[in-house]
Amino acid sequence: MALEEQVLVVKRSVLEEVGMFQGLTFDADRYLDRLFVRGTPSFMPRSLAEGDPDYKQLIPYVIMTHEGKRLSYVRGKRAGETRLVGRRSIGIGGHINPADDTAMTSGDLRPAYRAAVQREVAEEVSVDTSYEEHVVALLNDDSTEVGQVHLGIVHHWTLDRPAVTKREQMITQMAFMSPEELHAVRDTLETWSQLCLDHLDEMTQRAQAGSQPQPVAELPGE
Repeated sequence: MALEEQVLVVKRSVLEEVGMFQGLTFDADRYLDRLFVRGTPSFMPRSLAEGDPDYKQLIPYVIMTHEGKRLSYVRGKRAGETRLVGRRSIGIGGHINPADDTAMTSGDLRPAYRAAVQREVAEEVSVDTSYEEHVVALLNDDSTEVGQVHLGIVHHWTLDRPAVTKREQMITQMAFMSPEELHAVRDTLETWSQLCLDHLDEMTQRAQAGSQPQPVAELPGE
């Protein structure tokens, strides 16, 4: 009998201590400095995490860009998150599992997290080019069932060449698309991709500036 998948989570209360937000925040380092404190993240069975909004599953969400176009694809029937099947996405990412590194919950968390991101991307696509990488934002969307139990860490990869091919069968219709092309099909995008699409220019500016900490965007009451 196969063991159930374990996924990395943080308590919602930890996020609330720093400041709950809806949409994107570009003050990523302030949140990650708290979320990556030793003992804060933990692993729990995915079946429990998916139904418990008291926990947020940490999901790296990698946006790849080349000459102003973003990698885009449609999630096929084999997608792990069935609630997103048929939706177009501009983010590559997935759950962080214990196999990534036991240090994820007990040691130096950031190197272990970076290794997890590399593993997740490599499982889904092959990137045969060099690139620059920056964490540019965190993403939270409590307006949907899926979003209530996930927290996205948005990575911006600037590729030297558009040399990306799919590995996962769930990835279909993959292509680099301009912002104009993406806006034309906005209604077909998953919610996280819609939120990112609305801030593409700002994410690009953060990446070019080296992703320096910035004021939080879209906080309630502001």
